[in-house]
Amino acid sequence: MNRSDTQFERIAYPVGFGLLVLLLWEISVRVFGISPALLPAPSAIGAAIAGSVPILWGDWVQTVIKGAMNGLWMGGIAGVALALVIDRFAFLKQGLMPVANFFAALPIVGLAPIMVMWFGFDWHSKAAVVAIMVFFPMLVNTLGGLAATDSMQRDLMRTYSAGHIATLLKLRIPAALPFVFNGLKIATSLALIGAIVAEYFGSPIRGMGFRITTEMGRLATDMVWAEIFISALTGTALYGLVALIEKRVTFWHPSQRG
Repeated sequence: MNRSDTQFERIAYPVGFGLLVLLLWEISVRVFGISPALLPAPSAIGAAIAGSVPILWGDWVQTVIKGAMNGLWMGGIAGVALALVIDRFAFLKQGLMPVANFFAALPIVGLAPIMVMWFGFDWHSKAAVVAIMVFFPMLVNTLGGLAATDSMQRDLMRTYSAGHIATLLKLRIPAALPFVFNGLKIATSLALIGAIVAEYFGSPIRGMGFRITTEMGRLATDMVWAEIFISALTGTALYGLVALIEKRVTFWHPSQRG
């Protein structure tokens, strides 16, 4: 079996299974006469998407681009930067890691209303929630990656008279990249979830979370499922994009071979 066949199977199997699920879903709704208020058929969801493209696009931009992506880069950079500082000054780990654990344990349903009070109803409060959510995975994964090099590798760098910065740039950061990308893949999912949930507690008249709560109150479940479908598709695409970048950047790593 050649490489092209393997790539085709990786795409064909999940797509085929997904289409089968949609077909069974459509048949079940029609055969058992399930109320659209409880579970709309995929055809009804597709019609809702086709008939509400401008609304869905505005919601997507508000939630994904403004809320999730801004929070993702802010929280990601903060997590990586703090990991580098903790790695350089080991005594900080005892003081800062418990604080980071505390923020990681904060419930989003309690955090979101506070961020709305601090930063207002627009995307800024959603980005703040997302930044806090993604900060801890990026911090922990980066620290784990920086510690992944063994003593022989570090001793070899010392034999070349490499200082801390040179060792960091040429050995430890490259070794940490697979861990950083793992944290980033976790963070992309958390970012989207965080932005949508945060919109439940205050949002302008657009946004995926705002639309879900509004349409659910009107029992327009086809629009609710349309937003859910788009959010799932966006999350899958973001995860795939990060995985593709990881494959290109860390092509040398054993996990990318084969």
